[in-house]
Amino acid sequence: MAGQRLDDLAVFVTVGREGNFTRAAAHLGVSPSAVSQTMRGLEERLGVRLLTRTTRSVTRTEAGDKLLREIAPLLDEIDAHVTAVAELRDRPAGTVRITADEFATRHVLWPRLLPLFETYPELTVELSTDYGLTDIAAERFDAGVRLGGIIDADMIAVPIGPPMRMVTVAAPAYRERYGAPARPEALTAHRCINLRLPTHGGLYAWEFGSGEQESRVRVSGPLIMNSVIQILDACLAGAGLAQLPDGLVTPHLASGELEEVLAEWSEPFEGYHLYYPSRRQQTAAFRVVLDTLRLGS
Repeated sequence: MAGQRLDDLAVFVTVGREGNFTRAAAHLGVSPSAVSQTMRGLEERLGVRLLTRTTRSVTRTEAGDKLLREIAPLLDEIDAHVTAVAELRDRPAGTVRITADEFATRHVLWPRLLPLFETYPELTVELSTDYGLTDIAAERFDAGVRLGGIIDADMIAVPIGPPMRMVTVAAPAYRERYGAPARPEALTAHRCINLRLPTHGGLYAWEFGSGEQESRVRVSGPLIMNSVIQILDACLAGAGLAQLPDGLVTPHLASGELEEVLAEWSEPFEGYHLYYPSRRQQTAAFRVVLDTLRLGS
């Protein structure tokens, strides 16, 4: 609507995303009653109901869904442009939000980001650990980190890590008691430690490749966990076989705490990439983070 105030639309977008007046108010730094009053005024001016209110939640109407879908990207783009102009200074400042899985956060991002905080004291990096395929635009992240083969085509993807392998390992005590599988399909007779994936709630299927042969095996065992660090600890204790990133288990293989099995079925694949929307305006803070993480920098 011509002349509609952007701040009222921004309040609507926050309410639409949060689904709750109290959470939206906390995000905006105002009272819930102020948010509610702003929404009533916006609906009156538009002449259409945007939200359905109950005692427990706020849901969008069909009109609300349409308005949110169409204006939220525009407001995000305006916000990014304003932020970029504000950051036209010598020292990058502000917050860069990144979502990544646990291994990438610990072994790829953190070691390379640490020196930045001394060089740029006004820079803040928020790292959110998540194994799911996060919609970074909807969740308002600046970037995500995932393996190269699972990134949407409409994103810009920058390599930040070398090729890697998923390694199947066992503690010596496990091998002494249960032996070792000769082929991937033999894993169904072994005690394996499963990883629960958050995206659909399913279990990670172990993947193998040898030349032109590829296979995915659904394993079972005494433990299901949602953290590769927890799985590593359980594997070291002899609870079962585990399939983990090579960078996580290399020190334990060298020390003899773990032994690799099915090594001939573990082939390298494309490593981690930082991905971000192609249309998003880059801030000075984001550019320095991107340049620091870029492979070969």
